Amino acid sequence: MERPTLFPSAAVLLACLLPAAAPAWAHHSFGAEYDGTKPITLTGVVTEVQWTNPHFYFFIDVKNANGAVAHWKFEGYPPTVLNRIGWKKNLTMVPGDTITVFGWSARDGSN
Repeated sequence: MERPTLFPSAAVLLACLLPAAAPAWAHHSFGAEYDGTKPITLTGVVTEVQWTNPHFYFFIDVKNANGAVAHWKFEGYPPTVLNRIGWKKNLTMVPGDTITVFGWSARDGSN
């Protein structure tokens, strides 16, 4: 009797795993969007908070030395991670809070 080869089983396994890996391929890398050599620290007033997947987003208004306001968007961990570390939706960070944020500048120069 002929021994079965491993190839058909491996091919089926690979075919099943590829669709599961597709979301990981679609996810962007830090280096693609942010410049790790350009850290930035800003203090401003929270204007909006979005607890969305795959990332948490929040927006702040920052006044410069001349009093002009710049609108900034920040991206953070997924809501599930924030929940695990103790953050609470509509409690930890809400519009009107004044916060200081450390992050990295966007590669495209946007806020």
